[in-house]
Amino acid sequence: QVQLVESGGGLVQAGGSLRLSCAASGFSFSNYTMAWFRQAPGKERDFVAAITWGDSSTRYADSVKGRFTISRDNAKTTVYLQMDSLKLEDTAAYSCAASTLPRGLRLPAAYNYWGQGTQVTVSS
Repeated sequence: QVQLVESGGGLVQAGGSLRLSCAASGFSFSNYTMAWFRQAPGKERDFVAAITWGDSSTRYADSVKGRFTISRDNAKTTVYLQMDSLKLEDTAAYSCAASTLPRGLRLPAAYNYWGQGTQVTVSS
């Protein structure tokens, strides 16, 4: 059974940091591109970051570039999102996702599996 379980969310002040984790099981993790998406209330799900299988190349949304870092540990079948210099507008539910496709990685439709999400709230 495929599972993606996020953790590490919480309440943090603006300018602070959080590290999200997504533990995967039930599929061949090292052969999947992994990504983080986020969704704020009343808004669409937005791409945050992705890390490919193989060479672990990364992609970021412009809004988080230079502040967020995505990484993966294939031995632990876990993907991480280090979030620094958090802003109020980063408040959202963050979900991880897994894809076998080599392109279109910024689109939710490219992903086969999804986690339930973890809430990140940034306060002033």
